[in-house]
Amino acid sequence: MKRGYLLSFFILLTAGIFIAKLFFLQVVNQEHNTNSLQSSTVKRIYDYPERGYILDRNNVLLVTDKQSYNLMVIPKEVQPLDTLEFCQLIGIDKESFKKRYEKARHWSPRLPSVFLAHISKENYAYLQEKMHKYIGFYIVKKSLRYYPLNSAANILGYVNEVNDETARKNPYYQAGELIGTTGIEKQYEKQLRGVKGVKYMQRDRFNKITGPYKNSIYDTLPIAGQDLTLTIDSELQQYGEQLLQGKRGGIVAIEPATGEILALITAPSYNPNYMVGRLRSKYSVQFFGDTINKPMYDRSLLAQYAPGSPFKMIQGLVGLQEEVITPETPFRCFHGYRYGAGESAFMGCHCNIYNMPIKLQRGIAKSCNSYFSNVYRRIIEKYPTASEGMNAWSKHVKSFGLGEFLGYDLPQGKRGLIPDAALYNHWYPDGRWRATYTISNAIGQGQILTTPIQLANMTAAIANRGHYYTPHILKKQNGVHITDSLYTTVHNTTIDKKHFTPVIEGMHDVFKSGTAKHVRLKNIEICGKTGTAENFVRVNDQKIQFEDHSIFVAFAPKKNPKIAIAVYIENGGYGSTIAAPITSLMIEKYLTGKTTNKWYEQRMFETSLEDVYNRQLKIMQTKSENTEE
Repeated sequence: MKRGYLLSFFILLTAGIFIAKLFFLQVVNQEHNTNSLQSSTVKRIYDYPERGYILDRNNVLLVTDKQSYNLMVIPKEVQPLDTLEFCQLIGIDKESFKKRYEKARHWSPRLPSVFLAHISKENYAYLQEKMHKYIGFYIVKKSLRYYPLNSAANILGYVNEVNDETARKNPYYQAGELIGTTGIEKQYEKQLRGVKGVKYMQRDRFNKITGPYKNSIYDTLPIAGQDLTLTIDSELQQYGEQLLQGKRGGIVAIEPATGEILALITAPSYNPNYMVGRLRSKYSVQFFGDTINKPMYDRSLLAQYAPGSPFKMIQGLVGLQEEVITPETPFRCFHGYRYGAGESAFMGCHCNIYNMPIKLQRGIAKSCNSYFSNVYRRIIEKYPTASEGMNAWSKHVKSFGLGEFLGYDLPQGKRGLIPDAALYNHWYPDGRWRATYTISNAIGQGQILTTPIQLANMTAAIANRGHYYTPHILKKQNGVHITDSLYTTVHNTTIDKKHFTPVIEGMHDVFKSGTAKHVRLKNIEICGKTGTAENFVRVNDQKIQFEDHSIFVAFAPKKNPKIAIAVYIENGGYGSTIAAPITSLMIEKYLTGKTTNKWYEQRMFETSLEDVYNRQLKIMQTKSENTEE
């Protein structure tokens, strides 16, 4: 019996010793082993993964990788070498060698940094045979981005080499590695970059590699970046970019039922391949230095413009909701609207309906300034004070996503401006202001500012009869649909659904008998609104008026809309002149895959506003010089 207890005791004791030993090796000693990886006797060699591909909604490849190589240096490990021979080998002069070496040594004598970037595949094969002669230098394989379509630069963005400051702040990166800097490349950097692998090599006291550290038990394999599928239709994107050649402005198209961005176009833009590899240094200076055309400035997200007449639809909807009008409420127009003390001020109108009753639907179709000035005034004056009326109006307008950063998944944007009472109370501290002081708001001018993406989203909300989804550009991640609640949550406006019918009918009449009847399509029912926004520029406190901006918003088809679009052309004149034809062409292209009005298409391709922009620049320069004198 005692022998049985004794045997059990020895078995338990032996098991306990083994468990304690394993605990010591795997837990207690783990920290010591991990710290030993940082020892100067251990060399880390990184294996960089392939960066994720980017595709459009139809699986067309937008961004891929191509192989490149970087020559790295660890200054402390560099041994005496034939500098002249080495310089000839890599194609630089001796002075350049000294500058590159000193820069690397200043960054860190012990850590690797890039000595020469973007070595071609052909040169790599030749260099690799010679590198054993140059201790402290080695070559690592890197991937460069490649853009097969030369399109959508503002969406895709670009990657840049990690600088010393970024490397210090983020321990994942080392100087010379790639990191997303703008666009999708920045927004989804963690998904696209993957995880780099690492090999730990043992070094002897002479700093020579003797083999894997601890039989490679700490080595890891690289994990490739995730492929991203965007909501963008690349064919529509390229088509829009063609239409905007020679112009400045933006086009945004959204799928109303989902909030998916179908096209996000800015002009002027640039070829994304010019921001890759050795071309970058030349073209980045050129692009960022162009303060006139601003090719790096995304007008579709950042440019804040007066919305002009497309804002009249919101005015009508707010008027209906506030019950200050019905669809049958008539107003008259006498070539404009008189207001102010003794009706001394006058706002002109070009609806050409003189002294006849104008109702909501016709007011939209003919874009009557008088009609919507009356509506706006009634909204503000419904309340006991102008401040209360203004805040009620502002709340309704903001419910369409205007005056707010929409929250889309791109790393830049502007809020625009929808004024409220606080703004005017600041301007008129005595509080003695009223609706006529702000009457320009009635027609989308005044203090109102919107971005093209906000106008497209506003149009999508009207197409949906009172709700919208946050616009977004990511559709799938590694082939799996994104289900983020941020982009599937319904945002309801403050306007009841019943009020949208007369407004939508008015937008339909714009193409049937209104300002866009010349670009109507036979087989597609489009609902839209032209806009012309006055364009003033201040030069040394002088107010100068230039050519108006051309605007158009629309959705189609009328029933079960598939696309909502906003087109904004700087200095394009009347909305019906340039913005309307471009809108019609874009809608037909998306819904049918072709265009039937070849005359308008060719005209838009050939229309350039460069002379207008140059003349405007010359006037501004002259005014500035005269003021200085």
